Amino acid sequence: MAKLYFRYGAMGSSKTANILMVRYNYLEKGKKVALLKPDIENRDGKMKIKSRIGLEAECEYVSVFLKRFFSSPYELDAILIDEAQFMSKEEVEKFAYIVDIFEIPVLCYGLRTDFQTKLFPASKRLFELADVIEEIPTICFCGKKAQVNARVVDGKITTQGEQVMMGGNESYISLCRKHYYRGISKKSEE
Repeated sequence: MAKLYFRYGAMGSSKTANILMVRYNYLEKGKKVALLKPDIENRDGKMKIKSRIGLEAECEYVSVFLKRFFSSPYELDAILIDEAQFMSKEEVEKFAYIVDIFEIPVLCYGLRTDFQTKLFPASKRLFELADVIEEIPTICFCGKKAQVNARVVDGKITTQGEQVMMGGNESYISLCRKHYYRGISKKSEE
């Protein structure tokens, strides 16, 4: 029975490395897999997903895949979606439909919350619809579990700005809630 999965974690929890390893495992077994990312995600180029540890693979945009799939459905063994928090709620619902009607497992990887600790709309919808919800943990500089994706501007944590701002290690850090609320971004500031 196919399921909709939401595997979430804070920045730096190896979500992208994980999805690329899952893709590799499917391909190694001779399975057909679609690797997708939301249209807004362009940090690694248009048709590429790349992890911080150097793993990478060609991918397709969610909107292009959905248009093609619904105009002419085809056989797949799995659909893997990176940066799922950037999808629309409607796209999440379409993937839930694919799971239920076409019986294709859909594995979504993404962030739970933004830099203000608020749910992304697609993440909220995934929490509402997913059959399986799994956290991919990472740690704060202090060693405690990191839960917050803090946005950093000029070395300081900020809680101002648009919900979506593309960036990597130069713009975001993972912190435990305590250090996020205290505005401490590294050990030397404690």
